[in-house]
This record gives sequence, structure tokens and C-alpha cells, in this order.
Amino acid sequence: MGVGLHLLSLAKAGTVARESLALVTDDPRIRELAEIPAVEVITRCAVMLMSAAAEKLGLSDDDPEDSPSRDLDEARRLITGLAGLVTASAEYLGPHAGPVRDGLKTLQLAFREASAAPDEPGHGPGEKYTGPVW
Repeated sequence: MGVGLHLLSLAKAGTVARESLALVTDDPRIRELAEIPAVEVITRCAVMLMSAAAEKLGLSDDDPEDSPSRDLDEARRLITGLAGLVTASAEYLGPHAGPVRDGLKTLQLAFREASAAPDEPGHGPGEKYTGPVW
């Protein structure tokens, strides 16, 4: 679906012919970007970042430390991206802001716990946007 949305946005900008989208995005669930409320796009993006960060922290496995998906460098990047998105869009998220912030904080704390040498408070992933997380 991400590719479809990207191509739809390019088509709107005139970069890609609309007809060529039919070859790549024949999924009837894909809606025109103009029909999707901004809060839904932002929230879906936040959920995707959260899910990817949780995977990179190994949280989907019974033993995160032995997870083949574990990659703290990648997790740091995803959490920082999520923090920037959440901070920049908090005023638009309405009732979604609290749960999204809670998810972000949970990931930040999980990252700190997973790190062999945890960052100083205020220097962990995304903390330049959220402030120190304890």
C-alpha cells in the first residue's frame, strides 16, 4: 500500500501518468490521497514506525536479545523519526496524541533497556524532540 500511495501522490503532482498506476495499484482498498484525512495518514505512519521499531528491538520474539530482527542502530533511526513526527503533529492528532506518545515512550524505554551502554538522559533516540525519557 505504501508504494501505491507514493505513486498516487506522484500522479497528483503530474510526475506519473494516472493510467500507469493501474498496473501497480489494482487494490480497490487504495483510496485517493485527497479522500484520506491528514490525521489518518499521520496516525498510520506513526503506527508503521512503531511496528518497525518494535521489530528492530526484537520485541516480537520470545527472547529479544536473540532475535534475528534485532538491530539497535535501525531502531534508533525509526524511534527518532517517530519522535519527530509525533512532536511536529501532536496538535493535529486530537484523541490519538496520548496513545501515540505513550507508544513512543514505551519504545524509547525499551531501547534504553536493550542498550549495552544506555545513552545519557536526553540523548536517547528521539529525546532531542521529546525531552529526556526515564
